[in-house]
Amino acid sequence: MARVLAALRPLVKYCVGGTLVGLAISDRYFSLAAVHGSSMHPTFEDRTGEYALVQRSGLARYDFSRGEVVTFVSPVDHRSTLVKRLIGMPGDWISVPETAEIRKVPEGHCWLEGDNGSVSWDSRYYGPVPLGLVQGRVTHVVWPPHKISRVDKRLPEGRVMPHRHF
Repeated sequence: MARVLAALRPLVKYCVGGTLVGLAISDRYFSLAAVHGSSMHPTFEDRTGEYALVQRSGLARYDFSRGEVVTFVSPVDHRSTLVKRLIGMPGDWISVPETAEIRKVPEGHCWLEGDNGSVSWDSRYYGPVPLGLVQGRVTHVVWPPHKISRVDKRLPEGRVMPHRHF
């Protein structure tokens, strides 16, 4: 029995060490996110069970830009993580076509929308999202293999009036 435990010790040591390194990497640098639902169609397709690579560096500085796809904690249900496109940054004015209103994004917040507006539950319904809820930037589709690609930046035309410092 003692020989078996002695033989397993290096294996357990490497497994524990590898797990700790993996957790540190996913917490600080990048992770994978499953994308569910049709709100981000055509960027992501619900039918294929897609996974995205999420870059987590730059969170402390809120180093995001308009048109990027991000993951964030839902402001309505804090147990859910969502994927949407960042449309507006603090100080921007956003035209909301469904209500014909123009809304200003307050400081410390951003405006997030799904690419498929007809089915997306997003900032058009729950308003601006605190930047502190943003968890990372989606950079690539990594699964399934035939869909591996970079996620492009895109903005809806004519709906964002960026904040300008005078």
